[in-house]
Amino acid sequence: MPRAVYVLALGIFAMVTSEFVVAGLMPQMAAGLDATIPEIGYLITAFAAAMALGGPFLTVALLRMRQKPALLLLFGIFLAGNVLAALAPDYRTMLAARVLTGIASQAFFGVSISLASRITAPEVRGRAVAVALNGLMLGTLLGLPLSTVIGEHLGWRAAFWAITVLAVLAALATFAGVPSADGESDEGGGLRQELGAFRNPRLWLTLTTSTFVVGNTVVGRLADRRTVPVLVVGLALNLAFLTGFALFAQLTVPAAVLLMGIGLVGVTMNPALVTRVQRTGNARPLVNTVHSSFITLGIIIATSVGGPAIDTFGLRAPLWIGAGLAVLGLGTLLPDVLRRRTEARTATATAVVATPATEAATAAG
Repeated sequence: MPRAVYVLALGIFAMVTSEFVVAGLMPQMAAGLDATIPEIGYLITAFAAAMALGGPFLTVALLRMRQKPALLLLFGIFLAGNVLAALAPDYRTMLAARVLTGIASQAFFGVSISLASRITAPEVRGRAVAVALNGLMLGTLLGLPLSTVIGEHLGWRAAFWAITVLAVLAALATFAGVPSADGESDEGGGLRQELGAFRNPRLWLTLTTSTFVVGNTVVGRLADRRTVPVLVVGLALNLAFLTGFALFAQLTVPAAVLLMGIGLVGVTMNPALVTRVQRTGNARPLVNTVHSSFITLGIIIATSVGGPAIDTFGLRAPLWIGAGLAVLGLGTLLPDVLRRRTEARTATATAVVATPATEAATAAG
């Protein structure tokens, strides 16, 4: 695996840690910015909305750049937003900072995934994407608790400064570890060529699947050859875990097991999702960024619907909502499943017809 893939994972780790830092420091930030806790919660929604809506436009603006300079520029934008967040004197400034870092993060994901795919052989692209997306998993599993601990002991601003230092280190690693030549490719092109992939209706259906997935090494290995079966099994398991958790949340041991299952199945589907999108569209930055936006759109939908549902139906409501989204995700996979069955039947029929002809030719010879 090229060293640059691991460098990309470090950059994604820094971005994801910044994305979730607010979740662990809401009371401290509310006190420091003279805001309510619900208002601080909106900073999470603003970050996700900026990723989903602003990231693709920033990626379009960078299409003519080689990918290494584009990554370094995105680091610069991200750092500007993160420093602004660390220094924010009021809520409005913090909101602007979160929007800026959200846009930069989404574009960074798109360019990084595209680069990870481009510098590896086609048969191992799923594994390369899985390695890069380990930064996402580590950002969730390690970055969030570490930034929360820093914020609780040294103040919430210190957590943003720590992320700034991490991002600087990731930018330096990118400068040193990603070869400049990797940005060159005959696949590149202008906006018209990038947008051409979106004329394919199957791509939009493929992107929608990612919106309805609540969530890397095992899946990364399987994603290259068995993409659709992996997603079908993953969504089915996710549906089972969510439904089970909703039914047995009052039982400690089953609830803990089911919760672990939800986390394991959800996040680890990302390499298979990316592989499917790239095969349907292409592996260039804009498709990857828009794909990340569709995944983020799922977060926006879930948080927008889940909050009011809790007030009306109780704390288990988001679990049933998640189960419903998993069913919708399985529905978007149905055309691919039917197409694969049709192709398999056609291949079998062709083989059956060809066998007697082959035997006759052998006998005549």
